[in-house]
Amino acid sequence: MGAIQGSTYDRERVSRVTKEHTYGTWRKQGPWNPLVVERAEGVYFYDKDGKAYLDFSSQLMCSNLGHSNSNVIEAMHRQAEKLAYIQPSYTIDARAELAEELSSVLPGNLDRFFFGTSGTEANEAAVKIIRMYNSSSGKVKIISMYNSYHGSTAASISLTGDFRRIQAEPDFGINGVVHAPPPYCYRCPFGLKYPDCGLACADYIEYMIKNEGNVGGLIMEPVTGTNGVVIPPPGYMERVREITEENDVIMVTDEVMSGWGRTGEWFAVDHWNIKPDILTTAKGITSAYFPLSLTATDRRISEYFEDHYFAHGHTYEAHPVGMAAATAAIREYKRLNLIERAREMGKYLSGRLEELRERHPSVGDVRSIGLFAAVEIVRNRETREPFNTYRDKVEGRPLMTDRIASEMMKKGVYVNTWVSHFVIAPPLIITKEEIDAGVSAMDDALRLADSEVK
Repeated sequence: MGAIQGSTYDRERVSRVTKEHTYGTWRKQGPWNPLVVERAEGVYFYDKDGKAYLDFSSQLMCSNLGHSNSNVIEAMHRQAEKLAYIQPSYTIDARAELAEELSSVLPGNLDRFFFGTSGTEANEAAVKIIRMYNSSSGKVKIISMYNSYHGSTAASISLTGDFRRIQAEPDFGINGVVHAPPPYCYRCPFGLKYPDCGLACADYIEYMIKNEGNVGGLIMEPVTGTNGVVIPPPGYMERVREITEENDVIMVTDEVMSGWGRTGEWFAVDHWNIKPDILTTAKGITSAYFPLSLTATDRRISEYFEDHYFAHGHTYEAHPVGMAAATAAIREYKRLNLIERAREMGKYLSGRLEELRERHPSVGDVRSIGLFAAVEIVRNRETREPFNTYRDKVEGRPLMTDRIASEMMKKGVYVNTWVSHFVIAPPLIITKEEIDAGVSAMDDALRLADSEVK
């Protein structure tokens, strides 16, 4: 068949070979017709025909620095030329450099790091660490949240609280995971309203710990990612941290999506001055230039493993090119002052999205923190009835969010969709003019939903 050589391989053939021989993720394969992308630069990517698309979601909420950052690419190049791979029981300059850079931006209590290649691996490591650390006490249960996503492998899919977990049950996942109600105020599982609710969702976690027994860990996204950029109400994170400390439960914050400046702080927990026992992250750690993840632990845990066997590892742990990419990415966040920029541009984005809520009866809720936002659409604002359900997604029925996103693509704007909402998370280098372009495309496309509201 011959080698694929960039632009010499025509669009139709790339699409056909891809569809015939590779799997598209989280979808039925039959209807899949993947866009053929040629290159990317800044906040844009370009298809095989040269059409530009504004990347309004940083692909899968991971290209935080934007595309084709020359300093990150050059750092990877230099490392690959010098030493492309060495097994992880050895070390290299790049590994030490990254450890020091991480120590400068992570919550100060986190001082020992394990590297993987994806967020799901970071959370798998966290589960094993919790259970190894608690091996003598037998505290093996882990509380996670409904409406969460933590990955697709055995432990992480069990932690996941959305419908993607169901297909893996009961045989594929792990035992000992129980789910708690999330702080989703727009769709409160208790039917309450903040602040009159008294943070019932947080207090219920304590109830679960007391009644489940043997709870050794709690894992949560401090700001829910794929499932709607759910931002906890004031006091929630502080209360959950208090509960975990009082009950000697290891608190894990999954910052795979909410980390690396996305929310206007280095990590979302910084908004509440929370110091978790374990923090997991990936995506923005290299701005997706290289597959890398991190499981960071506090001193209490790291000291435990000084004289206890750390029973975890894999071939690509601390991969040299990944170490170089991450160090360069962190330095770019600092050089470009992107944490502050995300905070300031996030205020502008939030204002523009609120305008959409005012203009469109199909927009039920807008949630944003930094350059991390969700626009949730509904068929009826009063009842908050959604246009679609999880079952529609699984069975491949047309989703209103996908119809709107398709219209936006025609106008050269890509946005990530889920069942009833859009995740808006552009590269942190985006300008106000580019935000305006993205919002304008959504403004026009939302008329599709408006025409079907009740």
